[in-house]
Amino acid sequence: MSRPFKILGIQQIAIGGTDKQKLKALWVDLFGLQYKDTFVSERENVDEDICAIGHGPHEVEIDLMQPFDIEKKPAVHQTPLNHIGLWVDDLPKAVEWLTQQGLRFAPGGIRKGAAGHDIIFVHPKANEEFMFSGEGVLIELVQAPPDVIAALA
Repeated sequence: MSRPFKILGIQQIAIGGTDKQKLKALWVDLFGLQYKDTFVSERENVDEDICAIGHGPHEVEIDLMQPFDIEKKPAVHQTPLNHIGLWVDDLPKAVEWLTQQGLRFAPGGIRKGAAGHDIIFVHPKANEEFMFSGEGVLIELVQAPPDVIAALA
C-alpha cells in the first residue's frame, strides 16, 4: 500500500475542562508552558488558550479549552483529553487517500484551525459507510508548514 503523504509528528494535544483558568493555572503557571494566544469560536463552541512546549518545528501546541456554551456541541470539555493533532506533509492528498481507504472524517472538511493551519478531524466513530475511525479518539490532521516539513521529514 503506497501512501501519498507522511505523518511527521505530534502537532498538538487539546485538553478540555469547564474552566480553562484552572487548566491554565496547572499548565502555564505550574508547568511553565508558554502562553501564545487565545482563540474563541462560537461555531466551534470553544474558548481556548493556545500554549506551547518546545521551539520551532519541534514545538508541540497544548490547547487548553472550555466550551463557549456548556449546553452546546461540540462539548470540548468532554472528555478531558479532547483530541490529538498530527502534522501531515500534504493534507489534501492525505484526506483523499484516507477517504478512499474508508476513513471517516468529521463534518466540516478542511478548514483553518485555531493556530492558522489547514486542518481536518478524523471522526472518533466508524459507521456503515466508513469502516475506519479514531476508535473513540478525535484526531486532528494538520497541514505542516514548509519549515516543519523540512525539519521532520
